Amino acid sequence: MTKKQRKIFYPTIFILGLFLMAWQVTIFRNTIIDFKILIGIILVVGIITFLVDFKNYEKTYKYSGIGLYLYSSIHYLCGFGFIACAIFMLTNYYFADKTPVRETFEIVERSSLPGRKYHRDERKPTFRINYNGKIKELVFNHEYYEKMDFFTNVELEVRKGYFGFDILENKKLN
Repeated sequence: MTKKQRKIFYPTIFILGLFLMAWQVTIFRNTIIDFKILIGIILVVGIITFLVDFKNYEKTYKYSGIGLYLYSSIHYLCGFGFIACAIFMLTNYYFADKTPVRETFEIVERSSLPGRKYHRDERKPTFRINYNGKIKELVFNHEYYEKMDFFTNVELEVRKGYFGFDILENKKLN
């Protein structure tokens, strides 16, 4: 790759990684997976691409010293790391089993999140459940906020993901 092509390639990968990271938040909310696994994927892929491609990055940009290492590591972690994590999450999500299983879980803890911009008063209730030994936080629409203290359990329809991490299909408060 020429220097001019690399100057287009690195920012494109970085921006693509950031967009995919934002999309992963919604998929993460519907997947039962430990956050440490995702951080591990991002770090491993980011460090490997840093080690493999650092010399090309150094030739492309005129940074020096600590700035060179800082900017390049941010590029590799946010770009390649988030892309690899997104591929992992999307593969688990879209290649999951087709048959859902219905299960009921007791609510362990209740809290809420503020609404979106200009709708901060429309708080979204969040419920934490003990899902087979793991604490999972479920976010519901703001319509349930007023009655959130009356719900005692959550009924979930769950599919087994491609890599074995469960996918939440439907969630219903009882």
